[in-house]
Amino acid sequence: MTANDIRKKRTYIKIRKSLLDQLERSGNATAHFTDLVEDYMKMYVVKELAAADIEENGITIGYKNGANQYGTKKNDAVELALKTNQQMLKLLDMLGIKPDPKAGMEDEEL
Repeated sequence: MTANDIRKKRTYIKIRKSLLDQLERSGNATAHFTDLVEDYMKMYVVKELAAADIEENGITIGYKNGANQYGTKKNDAVELALKTNQQMLKLLDMLGIKPDPKAGMEDEEL
């Protein structure tokens, strides 16, 4: 999976549109805030790539530094995903964006 693959997914497009719509409704759709939405979406891509790495490799990965030096270590993608998620939440708070109770209802089955 690549960053471009993630940007083409419907989920990415819907999240970006939802954030921009919320900025518009709140009257904060200035260049500064829309640029912060783009930063949020870049972090979303990083988080998704980290999640894909964790899914593929697990939370620990093997290493081999020489003929007799090998073992396992923590997958750095786990910490990256956690830190990125924290920054994403802080950015949403800075933007004044709260969960939209109507978001996603069109996809839910009754």
